[in-house]
Amino acid sequence: MKTYLDCIPCFVQQSLRAGRMVTSDEIILKRILDETCALLRNISMQSTPAETGGMVYEIVRKITGVNDPYKKIKEQHIRETKAIYPELEYLVENADDRLLTAVKTAIAGNIIDLGINKSFDILKDVVDILKQDFTISDYDAFKMQLEKTTTILYIGDNVGESVFDKILIKELGKPVQYAVRSVPVINDVTMEDAIASGLDEVAELIDSGCKTPGIVLRQASKQFLERFWSSDLVISKGQGNYEGLSDCGRQIFFLLKTKCPVISNHLNVKENAIVFLENPLFFPADGSSNL
Repeated sequence: MKTYLDCIPCFVQQSLRAGRMVTSDEIILKRILDETCALLRNISMQSTPAETGGMVYEIVRKITGVNDPYKKIKEQHIRETKAIYPELEYLVENADDRLLTAVKTAIAGNIIDLGINKSFDILKDVVDILKQDFTISDYDAFKMQLEKTTTILYIGDNVGESVFDKILIKELGKPVQYAVRSVPVINDVTMEDAIASGLDEVAELIDSGCKTPGIVLRQASKQFLERFWSSDLVISKGQGNYEGLSDCGRQIFFLLKTKCPVISNHLNVKENAIVFLENPLFFPADGSSNL
């Protein structure tokens, strides 16, 4: 997915928000904004928002000297989501369609996006989403693919929702590799965060090689690329991964909640829609497509 004009003010807002996570010094914050604006003057509108986002957060790290501005709030979100995990697990175990409820639970966790949302009530928002219908649903295609799958690559997104991912991974009933970011960027899940979320108990954790808020294949590690292209089933969580992978040409099932007008318009849905989408640009070997 390319960058749109509406992405540009969002990058500026994100840089200021991340800077304020670690300092109130307006001289430092002004430097962050100055360098971010200088960067944005020269970005290609054909690059993905995730690529630019990675450069923006590198500016924040460089100027503040803090590698993980969101560390404390990520730890808080892991504690909060672990606290409600047993209740959500109970809902899945007692649902008429356990897999569907686990999918919706995983999407519900996608509310935890500090690049977009400034505040939210985790439990309330999760309960609301569990009652909400999909705006786009390729659930039947997903179930068919899962039945013939032996290997799954699950691409993580935000910390906190990583705890919700554990519920879905357990329900899949197949070996799963879970991919994380190489460095802290916004509140995206790193190896340390995935272990704190308990994901090492249900999946093999792998480093994507990406330092961006979303997968960028040309930056990805050799290990990740091998898993990405060889896995029978790829599950991608969140908007950032959708931005980076929607044009890649392989089958992917995107799970996300639309939280900005750019993504909503790209998917032709309203904001706050919940989406379970098989990559519309996927062309199987038999020459057919799901367009």
